[in-house]
Amino acid sequence: MHRSPVRDAWLSARVSQGYVADYKPFTFVDGEGVRCSLYVAGCLFACEGCFNEDAWSFRCGEPYTLELESRILEDLAHPAIQGVSLLGGEPFLNTGTCLSLVRRLRAELPGKDVWCWSGYTFEELAEESEDKRALLALVDVLVDGPFDLASRDLTLPFRGSRNQRVIVVAASLAAGRAIERV
Repeated sequence: MHRSPVRDAWLSARVSQGYVADYKPFTFVDGEGVRCSLYVAGCLFACEGCFNEDAWSFRCGEPYTLELESRILEDLAHPAIQGVSLLGGEPFLNTGTCLSLVRRLRAELPGKDVWCWSGYTFEELAEESEDKRALLALVDVLVDGPFDLASRDLTLPFRGSRNQRVIVVAASLAAGRAIERV
């Protein structure tokens, strides 16, 4: 796979400011079931037609705090909540924030699932920095690939354009290739 020198420089440690654009508890739109959605701040993909262009800035919203993390886990503990959704901005450019939350979730609420939306493809993430691979390994479902306005299709579940895929991460990592959810 050809790697972009620009994307190689896209390290969370360099770009993330630890901000959260928004947090929405008890949502029905970001994945299956009732979810808690964390919108991290900052994205370098800058996809034309992005639904959340405000979150491109790494200083959008408020700093991520342990108090917010505890509130999210408290909300996730509700029996009606299926899991957490990580969106943005770009979660894989905010791995410090996302890893902190997801590691605690796995330790404290192991029955909950994790969905994540990313402009990176599964293949790119599997070859990326250690922090990106660590977050990928903790995600259950990855909606991958940048939004492509020319391929926009609002009839697709959980994604906005035909180039994006809904991937089962554990099976994909085990197989060494992306396996789409049926």
